[in-house]
Amino acid sequence: MCASYKFVHKTCACFTICLMLFMHNSVWALDALDGRLQLHGFIAQGMVNTSGNNFLGKSKDDISYDFREIGVNASYRAMPQLLFSAQLMSHRAGESDDGEPDLDYAFVDWTAFSGNWGRVGTRIGRIKNAYGLYNTTRDVPFARPGILLPQSIYFERTRKLSLASDGINFYADHLSELGTFSAEVSLGYPVIDKASETAILGKVRGDFHTDLTQLYQLKYESPSAEYVFAATVVNMGVSYDPATVDVLKAGSFLFDPVVLSAQYNAEKWSLTGEYAFRSSRLRGFGAFPDVAQDGESYYLQGTYRVTPKLEMLMRYDVAYSNRDDRNGSEYASRTGRPDFTQYSKDWTLGLRYDVTSEFMVRAEYHNIEGTSILPTLDNPAGPASYEKRWDMWMLLGSYRF
Repeated sequence: MCASYKFVHKTCACFTICLMLFMHNSVWALDALDGRLQLHGFIAQGMVNTSGNNFLGKSKDDISYDFREIGVNASYRAMPQLLFSAQLMSHRAGESDDGEPDLDYAFVDWTAFSGNWGRVGTRIGRIKNAYGLYNTTRDVPFARPGILLPQSIYFERTRKLSLASDGINFYADHLSELGTFSAEVSLGYPVIDKASETAILGKVRGDFHTDLTQLYQLKYESPSAEYVFAATVVNMGVSYDPATVDVLKAGSFLFDPVVLSAQYNAEKWSLTGEYAFRSSRLRGFGAFPDVAQDGESYYLQGTYRVTPKLEMLMRYDVAYSNRDDRNGSEYASRTGRPDFTQYSKDWTLGLRYDVTSEFMVRAEYHNIEGTSILPTLDNPAGPASYEKRWDMWMLLGSYRF
């Protein structure tokens, strides 16, 4: 029995059971104190099958169920200008994340000034990074445009590092007849995990910690939300503390991406594109040579609402590790490793169907050339085992309350 048939067969059985459970067991959100106290949540279960390489678990010629998201969030508006908000998250993603519950965000939001003209305020705590159009809502399945966000901009392999920071955020929104103009400035320490560390330098003996990171975003939205434009600039640093016995020295990784975002929304369809210039530098590790290169990423994505319940997705997604060596030929001649590990080109087709307002199913097909987006921990045999061209089928069921 071929893997694709097994995928379809097991998928239909799994989601039929899930649908029956969700339709017969209602879970209600909490809305108390005249709406000032709210509790909501979601659960999502994914299935992944790939023709080559592993993604989100052992998916190569098999089916991985190791993609799961469970979130519970609460907010309390103590005063009109004071909001407390937090979310506990369990994120299972192959070998990169074991699903252990973690504090996704938790902050105090104080609106210092507000009026018909807009508002000015600050947030303190663990704050989602306003990176591109989707990063602040990337863990909410209903808010994403697909099962996966475009991997050229929103890497799963370094998800934790880009997700949130512990620090302070200043924001300002100005409302006018021309639309809404927004600005955010964040100062904090991003959260880092083993998957992000491995993506930076491979398996090491010492420990990484993040340095004070700066994030700036400017955003414009037209009055009817027809047009959305944004620019994001990040200055991030990660430092390495060597182990007692270590071949590496106390080096650092510097990452300074610039992301330009644009979106057009019509009645039934949306067109979205983002471009990222990704400057990165590895230096001071001693046994590991210093590296400085500029990566480049972009995607173009269209969604069409066939009916109020059914939506189609098409996307072309490209990532280059080095814009001066797009095909990886110089890298291959220098290191002896495959050239296709330095880029990824992903054609995606997807469907979303809202069975009810609370229960949604998605299906996606990816045709991929290159492996720069691969999670390192899911493929422990290393680049020698990678396959240049590969397909990926995905299915996701999600329920919210």
